Amino acid sequence: MPARPRFRRVVRIGPVQVATYYDGRGREKHTAACTAPRCGFATEYDSRAAAELAARTHRCRVR
Repeated sequence: MPARPRFRRVVRIGPVQVATYYDGRGREKHTAACTAPRCGFATEYDSRAAAELAARTHRCRVR
């Protein structure tokens, strides 16, 4: 059973959280995930800048 990723450098941009972690192969990855109910937005990026840009431009469709 794979271990859960340990998130670090977690920041919140509006309803979206951006975090950095190491994947199972030791590569640094960055994720952006919306915390709004029923939104479902979550993406993974290779660069922190791309994850933060996605967080800044995300608009929830569910209201």
